[in-house]
Amino acid sequence: MLALQELLGQGKRLRYLFQDESRMGLKTEPRRIVTTRGVQPMVRVAWKRQSFWLYGVVEPMTGWHFCLEYPKLSAQHFQEFLDTVSSQLGDDIALLQIDQAAAHLSYNLKWPENIIPICQPAYCPQLNPIERFWLFVKSYIKGQVFNTRSGTSRLPLALPLGQSPP
Repeated sequence: MLALQELLGQGKRLRYLFQDESRMGLKTEPRRIVTTRGVQPMVRVAWKRQSFWLYGVVEPMTGWHFCLEYPKLSAQHFQEFLDTVSSQLGDDIALLQIDQAAAHLSYNLKWPENIIPICQPAYCPQLNPIERFWLFVKSYIKGQVFNTRSGTSRLPLALPLGQSPP
């Protein structure tokens, strides 16, 4: 990696980022609840199917993360996300680990000059640390019922490092 850093030039930082998307919505995410023995738990559940996608990127070495909301998963939205991440990076160069979703491998994508894509092996989400970030975010909404999408705006997308969910 040091040899690659020398090729990039002085004043540019090389960063290793991980990217993925996660669908969020109004359908209640179930969670375990504790009751006394023999008591059937009673919980409210919403079956509404209105949803949106969070596109995210994390840098585990520093804790930096960035997310944007889009109405669906598509190559067009992924291109917009890449362009925004590229501008967030400034002069830094990023190796971006992605899965092999069709939106990531589209021939219509124009990769920014400061982002170098790296495809992880198929069916290996355990190799992508952002999967843990999605679990953390979803832990805030498990068991909650939302009537509108504005209720999901409480997602912890900008929490300080080390803060744990309620």
